[in-house]
Amino acid sequence: MSDIEIGRSKRARRAYTFDDVAIVPSRRTRDPHDVSVSWSIDAFSFEMPLIGAPMDSVVSPATAIAMGKLGGVGVLNLEGVWTRYEDPEKVLAEIRALKPADATARMQQIYSEPIRPELITARLAEIRAAGVVVAGALSPQRTQEHYETVIKAGVDLFVIRGTTVSAEHVAKSTEPLNLKKFIYELDVPVIVGGAATYTAALHLMRTGAAGVLVGFGGGAASTTRASLGIHAPMATAVADVAGARRDYLDESGGRYVHVIADGGINTSGDIAKAIACGADAVMVGTALARAAEAPGGGWHWGAEAHHDELPRGHRLRVETSGTLEEILLGPSQRPDGTANLVGALRRSMATTGYSDVKEFQRVDLVLAPNSSVTPPPGVIGVAG
Repeated sequence: MSDIEIGRSKRARRAYTFDDVAIVPSRRTRDPHDVSVSWSIDAFSFEMPLIGAPMDSVVSPATAIAMGKLGGVGVLNLEGVWTRYEDPEKVLAEIRALKPADATARMQQIYSEPIRPELITARLAEIRAAGVVVAGALSPQRTQEHYETVIKAGVDLFVIRGTTVSAEHVAKSTEPLNLKKFIYELDVPVIVGGAATYTAALHLMRTGAAGVLVGFGGGAASTTRASLGIHAPMATAVADVAGARRDYLDESGGRYVHVIADGGINTSGDIAKAIACGADAVMVGTALARAAEAPGGGWHWGAEAHHDELPRGHRLRVETSGTLEEILLGPSQRPDGTANLVGALRRSMATTGYSDVKEFQRVDLVLAPNSSVTPPPGVIGVAG
């Protein structure tokens, strides 16, 4: 891909968001009921390639259980209110009621409470008792401190998730997490990210990760682009990381690392495009925050929104689109791509003639920039 001249001393590569690309129908179509949207990672198989993002407004122990029973997996934020407070519902009610001008400062106070290891154990045990896959997430900064508690609690999938995660973090004041040594010593599959480039993803794959999250603070509740000037247009990022997966498959002699799109996913069309760009699965936040059961109760926020030194996100008002089951599996009474996400993916695959997710990664795309695309109701400033 050729560079574009920004000025006499700087060139840049053109990158694309999901809004910039479109899926192209082929000569063959299928019945949507004949399409499989299942996927597997390590020893775990799921009926849908959707992962609930580890955000307090999206996944609670109850919604993780509900999502597991519907065929997906919800990842619990192990640094959230669930592991800091005995009664998180009271805290969530306060967050929902905050005035916009007071939200960031008060949330910083709320999340300054220490994480309690016994609550990590209790929350994960609650999910495990329901008989679904148990998934929990820590940031790279907290992993060293709490991973033993998480493993002893019986987690099935361990997610190390940050705005960006590298295999070569450099720090003078603290001992950085050695991902390669850490992952090698664990007995559970680890999903790690975000990564937004071919090189960063390839290095993460070499650590032994089972999956790599693709993204860099690109969700609807993020202001990373405004705060740091950093942005990862997701269509290009996913395609680049899928290229790293292909090359690592050859390099490692056949070890397949799953690519999971994590950011810029707001509608069912974004999910289809993410897989078309090469993702094996999609981590969804805003889309599930619209569920009636979502702990955010019509509000959505991530960990960046309450960072103690430099908040890079905000509490976002989202519109409820239906129950969790309606949002995932339908039926939908909305034409805006915010409900029946799995049904829409099936229809997109069927319309283009593909029978499973791996096949659908080969679908043709065209550049079709659409400046008229508007966010779903309640979402402002969506980043791709």
